[in-house]
Amino acid sequence: MSLFITELFENPRLFAAIAVLVIFSICLHEFCHAWVALKQGDPTAADRGHLTLNPLRQMGLFSIITFLMIGIAWGAVPVDPARMRHKYSHLLVALAGPAANLGLFVVFTVLAALLFKAETSNGFAFAMLLNGAMLNVVLMIFNLLPIPGLDGWVVVETCFPGVVRTGSEVVRGAFFILIVLLLFGFPWLFKIGSVMTGWLLNGCLTVLGV
Repeated sequence: MSLFITELFENPRLFAAIAVLVIFSICLHEFCHAWVALKQGDPTAADRGHLTLNPLRQMGLFSIITFLMIGIAWGAVPVDPARMRHKYSHLLVALAGPAANLGLFVVFTVLAALLFKAETSNGFAFAMLLNGAMLNVVLMIFNLLPIPGLDGWVVVETCFPGVVRTGSEVVRGAFFILIVLLLFGFPWLFKIGSVMTGWLLNGCLTVLGV
């Protein structure tokens, strides 16, 4: 049995809180893709009902079940770059998702700092806000990786089109990086997320005079 789903039986409160944080963060990420695409002239996602935070629409049932079973989830928003206003529109759409995760990272950390300053005894809420911040750093960094299918690949296609045109070797190399990351890299992503959350939390507490 997956260690992730084991938490459902050992600590259902923690399992539910983490599930809500991750699903909400992914749905907001995908919503921002759809919203910015609409603003850039492409109504494809909007027409297909992606201007919503509904997990069934943004993630799909299979992704939700996979997440609840083994802790792996994804979302997808259909876009049509040919319908967008200018050559950088697709780049803006791609960056909108990671920008949403960056915003959630800041919001969750600031709320955690305010909760700490208020000297509330709700340690669980404080911990979950910090977990939400860290998870959004992980989502942001992962989606910005220059790998086909992720937002970072759109950045490469837009800013370095010559690299993409070099052929399938680049794509194969990118997929190899993804496989290595899935096998070995995720602990480092969480470590980076934890460090960044700690830095911002300490900065917020300093500003608040705590």
